[in-house]
Amino acid sequence: MSNQTQSEGGRTRYGGETTFDPLLKALCKSPRRQLLTALADVDSDDEKLTPSDFCTPTAPDGQVPISLHHTHLPHLEDAGFIEWNRETNYIRRGPRYDEIAPLVELLRTHEGELPADWP
Repeated sequence: MSNQTQSEGGRTRYGGETTFDPLLKALCKSPRRQLLTALADVDSDDEKLTPSDFCTPTAPDGQVPISLHHTHLPHLEDAGFIEWNRETNYIRRGPRYDEIAPLVELLRTHEGELPADWP
């Protein structure tokens, strides 16, 4: 018998920990990697960021990608890796950030060996 459970939102967990595939899914897009990497640099779980603190503007008017607000932030929030206040647009580490932090740090440690589009 496996201790595998399906949690709310469809995340597969083993013994309360996120499995590897959802961690990779959280890191599969550049805006998500940029945010999770920026959160690794904050001094405390209460320190807040805004999208302009970590995301490279892609729109001609200097705005962050619309997909950040409609896709990437909701995905990371649903996974528990971030907390996002939609009214203030502040983002901070979520209750499950510590589960993805070792993978983020591993990637940062080997940044020079990664493809040029990292993060």
